[in-house]
Amino acid sequence: MKGVVLAGGLGTRLRPLTSITNKHLLPVYDRPMIYYPLQTLADAGIRDVMVVTGGNSAGSFMQLLGDGREFGFRSLNYAYQTGEGGIAQAIGLARAFIGGERFVVILGDNILENSIVNHVESFKKQSSGARILYKRVEDPRDYGVAEIVDGKVVSIVEKPADPISDFAVIGVYMYDNKAFDIIDELKPSGRGELEVTDLNNAYIQRGEMQANEISGWWSDCGASIENLLEANNRAAEIRKGIR
Repeated sequence: MKGVVLAGGLGTRLRPLTSITNKHLLPVYDRPMIYYPLQTLADAGIRDVMVVTGGNSAGSFMQLLGDGREFGFRSLNYAYQTGEGGIAQAIGLARAFIGGERFVVILGDNILENSIVNHVESFKKQSSGARILYKRVEDPRDYGVAEIVDGKVVSIVEKPADPISDFAVIGVYMYDNKAFDIIDELKPSGRGELEVTDLNNAYIQRGEMQANEISGWWSDCGASIENLLEANNRAAEIRKGIR
C-alpha cells in the first residue's frame, strides 16, 4: 500500500498568508501543515509516499521534507502539477509511482485527530474498488456531500446548495489501480478541472465503493482563515495532551 499527499493549489482562501508561499507550508501550531497528513499515513503503516505539489514553492517541500526519514518512510517521492487541473488530475500524476498497487490519497490541508489505520486495514480486505471517509458537519455545502443508505454511499454531490445529508466527504480517498483508467475517461467540470467527486461517483456506479464515518475531530484547515485558526487551537490542545 502506497500513499499520496496532494499539496498543490493556490490557496486563495488563505490570502494574504499564501501570497508568497504554498498553504501546506503554513504553520499549524508547532509544525508545518503538511506534517499532519504525512504523519497520518505513517501512523497507518504506509512507508512509500509521493507528494504532489506545484507553483513557485515546490522546491521548498524537498528542502523541508527531504527523503522522509523523519516520518519513517522507506521512500518519499515528488511530482509537479502544472496549473490548476483538479484533484483527480493530481492523483493521475502518481500513476508510475503507484504501479499496480492500491493507494491512499490525503489532501495536504486535512488534519485528523484519530488514526485511519482501521479504515486502511478494511480497505486492504476489499476485493477491489475504493473507500472514502466522511464526517457529519454543521454546514456541508462547501464539501462533497454523501448520500448514505443502509450504511452504503449511493451518490456524492459536490458543494450542493441544498445538501441531501450532513455527511461531508473528507479529503482521504483509497483506490485500487483502476483509478487511473477512470481518470483517463473523466471530462473537465465547469471550472475546467478533473473532479475527485466524479472519480468517486464512477466507483459508486460500478458498485465498488465502500465508506466509513470517522470519529474525532477533522479539519479542512485550508478552507478559510477561521478553519486555520481552529486547526491551530485544536492541534495545540491535542499535542499538549489537553484533550
